[in-house]
Amino acid sequence: MPSWPVNQWYVAAYSEEIGDGLLGRTICAEPLVFYRTGEGEVVALADRCVHRRYPLSLSHLKDDQIVCGYHGFTYDKTGACVAAPAQKRIPRTARVPAWTVREQDSLVWVWIGDQELADEALIPRAPWLDSPNYTVVRGMEPLKARYSLLVDNLMDLSHETYLHGGYIGTPEVAQTPITTEVDEDANVVYVSRHMDDAECPPFYSKSTGIDGRITRWQDVEYHAPCLYLLHSRIAPAGVLPPQEGPDDKAFHVEVTYGITPSTEHETLDFWMVSRDFALDDEEVTEFLATSNHTVVMQDVVALDLLEKVVEGEKENYQELSINIDTGALAARRILTKLLAQGEERTAAAKAVTAP
Repeated sequence: MPSWPVNQWYVAAYSEEIGDGLLGRTICAEPLVFYRTGEGEVVALADRCVHRRYPLSLSHLKDDQIVCGYHGFTYDKTGACVAAPAQKRIPRTARVPAWTVREQDSLVWVWIGDQELADEALIPRAPWLDSPNYTVVRGMEPLKARYSLLVDNLMDLSHETYLHGGYIGTPEVAQTPITTEVDEDANVVYVSRHMDDAECPPFYSKSTGIDGRITRWQDVEYHAPCLYLLHSRIAPAGVLPPQEGPDDKAFHVEVTYGITPSTEHETLDFWMVSRDFALDDEEVTEFLATSNHTVVMQDVVALDLLEKVVEGEKENYQELSINIDTGALAARRILTKLLAQGEERTAAAKAVTAP
């Protein structure tokens, strides 16, 4: 049984990654190939030719069909083989699985599990990612670590003080208590840390121009299993949101992560930083892109190391958790619930279709 929930949506790619060619990517242990048709539709097929298992992602497109680079077996967007070498009759079993995909907010989502259970309404939103009111920088880094370690990392931002000092971390992040709420029905965990008088880290002082101490709010939404949203509010110390009207005396940064398992010990870390200020300032854009990439790579190094530690430790090792871990522990609990629910839905679907 996999360690991630099935019958769920996962971020597979950025919309801009899928163009005229083929993109191969392993999502939840499923090797997939993505491409875009001439009409703009994104297609996802299993990345294996039925003939001799050659990766279709290493093949080529012709008229919205994939022509296998090994023996020329040709597949349409449904996964059906429509041509084979040296014969006109195509075997009925000559088909590769097609996967349900949707594009939303500049992200390509793929449904992992029983394809008949795919529900587009369950895809969480991040509308600022393609809003003209925000400027976005983004990237993707693969981790050689299980995805649950990245969930833990992002749900407890106190590590910013120690791992990301000099970039986004200041003493107040670790010193300030958090509040945690859980929406069990929606499978969302909310974690908030409000710092009303904090040091301004370089990530924000250099991008906003604020000189001095700040009011810094971090409000997290984790939409299990894949989407993580961090709503950051930065303003000069003492400047709080008005009771009515726009919060135009503050700077707002939306930090978004797609946390996608690739294999049991590898994760795709999609990261995005959206801002509502200095929208056309290329220097700010470059600074935030470079700085956030550095922060992400600090996490990658730490989590890749932690994966080796976890793999090598003795059975029944007991972790110590404290108040700052309430968000991460809630996320773990929801993932455990979704894991069980996904398996139950798959079993029930198989029972219905069984002869």
